[in-house]
Amino acid sequence: MNERRTVTVSKYLSLHLRHQPERIGLVPDEAGWVEIDALLAAAAAHGFRLSRAELDQVVAANDKQRFAVDGTRIRASQGHSIPVDLGLSPSVPPGPLYHGTVDRHLPAIRAEGLRPMDRHDVHLSPDRETATRVGARRGRPVILTVDAPAMHAAGHEFRRSANGVWLTAAVPPSYLRFPASP
Repeated sequence: MNERRTVTVSKYLSLHLRHQPERIGLVPDEAGWVEIDALLAAAAAHGFRLSRAELDQVVAANDKQRFAVDGTRIRASQGHSIPVDLGLSPSVPPGPLYHGTVDRHLPAIRAEGLRPMDRHDVHLSPDRETATRVGARRGRPVILTVDAPAMHAAGHEFRRSANGVWLTAAVPPSYLRFPASP
C-alpha cells in the first residue's frame, strides 16, 4: 500500500472510530470497540473499500499506534470525542511531560491552561521529540513543559494510553513552562 493510501485509511479510521461512528452505522461498545468485520462492511457500504490486509497494515505501521486490535475488534487508542471508557488506570507520571502547540494558541493557553477542547482529555507526550511532531501538524511547533509531578502531587489524575500518550483532564497554567520569547 502506498503512503497516500495509508494516510487516507488512517484518517478514515480516526474519523469513524474516534468521532463519527454513526456516520457509517457503527455502534461502538462502552470502551470504543467495534467488530472489524462490521467496520469493513460499513466502510464498503458507504463507498470506502478497505481490505482486512490494508487495515492490519495501517494498524501495524501507524507510528503513533493510534489503533488497537483485540482479536476480532478494533478501537482508537485515545482522542475520542464520543463517550468511551478506555479503562485506563490512574498512573504516576514519569517526570515532566510535554505538549506541542503553535504560537497562535499561546495567549489562550497562558490564560486558561491546556483544555481538552472537543476531546475527553488533554494529550501529553513523554518526550520533546514527540511533542514537536504533534505541534508541527499545525505550523511551527512550540513545546510547553508540564510539571506533571507537581500536578500529580496536587491531586490531578494522569492515565497512560496503550500507545504511550499521557492523558489528563486539564493542565492549569501554573503547571506550564513556556519557552522564552525570541
